[in-house]
Amino acid sequence: MFSLLLAIIYLAFISLGLPDSLLGSAWPVMHEDLGAHLAYGGIPAMIIAGGTIVSSLFSDRLTRKFGAGLVTAASVLLTAGALFGFSLSKTFLSICLWGLPYGLGAGAVDAALNNYVARHYAPRHMSWLHCFWGIGASISPHIMGTALSRGAGWGAGYRTVGIIQICLTAILFISLPLWKRSGSEKKNRLPLRDVFKIRGVPLVLFCFFAYCALEATAGLWASSYLVKGRGIGADVAASFAALFFIGITGGRFLNGFLADRIPPRNLIRAGLGMIVFGIILILLPVDFLSLSGLVIAGLGCAPIYPLIIHATPANFGPERSQAVIGVQMAAAYVGSTFMPPLFGFLAGKVGIGLFPLYLAVFAGMMIIPRKR
Repeated sequence: MFSLLLAIIYLAFISLGLPDSLLGSAWPVMHEDLGAHLAYGGIPAMIIAGGTIVSSLFSDRLTRKFGAGLVTAASVLLTAGALFGFSLSKTFLSICLWGLPYGLGAGAVDAALNNYVARHYAPRHMSWLHCFWGIGASISPHIMGTALSRGAGWGAGYRTVGIIQICLTAILFISLPLWKRSGSEKKNRLPLRDVFKIRGVPLVLFCFFAYCALEATAGLWASSYLVKGRGIGADVAASFAALFFIGITGGRFLNGFLADRIPPRNLIRAGLGMIVFGIILILLPVDFLSLSGLVIAGLGCAPIYPLIIHATPANFGPERSQAVIGVQMAAAYVGSTFMPPLFGFLAGKVGIGLFPLYLAVFAGMMIIPRKR
């Protein structure tokens, strides 16, 4: 039963990644159909991110009251409904409104699943599960691209992913008895204000914020830096920017084979070292080294996020882990939502060459707390 539930959780992580890439891949066409300016794409993205932050902060209350299984199933259902809402939308305002349930569902399921896996499964599974999230995030642009190339429109792309989510929702509801047998607990809730008072939590939140800021900024701006700042061809730059995410996903797959044999702390330190080395290579005035540095930084990112999450029950206690992981997810979303646009603003004032130094700031923010 435990193995069957683990397989279902793997499917859920793919589902978690599926919606994340849809807006970006569809927006170049969506904005024309909706009569919205291209620059307005950041607005629904911010609304979705806001919903994920809110639901992450309240995930402890929801999970303790209803259990991880029901929260996961209901959250995926909420996300599926929002995807169908997107597919039927004819105005920019409706897209923004559907972004609310979209984000609320994503944040709740993210926090609930991460805590459940951290408490019940080995570190290798956390790495592989986040690798599966990357698979889901990689599949959805292809689904959207196929819908657009066949002339079905972006709405068909959203509907296709919505149907996949509905199928997964049915599987999750059927599997609810498995979650109960596997030890879902309903203990007293830890007030949110008390979570921030736990020794070590502020530093972990600091690291989560910095890590996701670095990852999201690199993912969004790496190609622009290589083209505008280094004069590298757009096709080559796009390929190596994609390799940054492939490095993260592939690195998490490989990390799964190491996570039960090497102490997680050592893997995290090695990852931070690779990020720093990658950033140094990006700074060097040799195109091949800069491109290689981007891939190395991606590989370095691989173990950090999943292994810090997996260590949460051990570091702060199983009874506190859901509350702590909830605020960790919120800190992560704040970093990934607001720091890439901030770089865009700074690049417009100072220049795109600021990119590797901007990444170095967040790498330093992760390293300094770990030395205290």
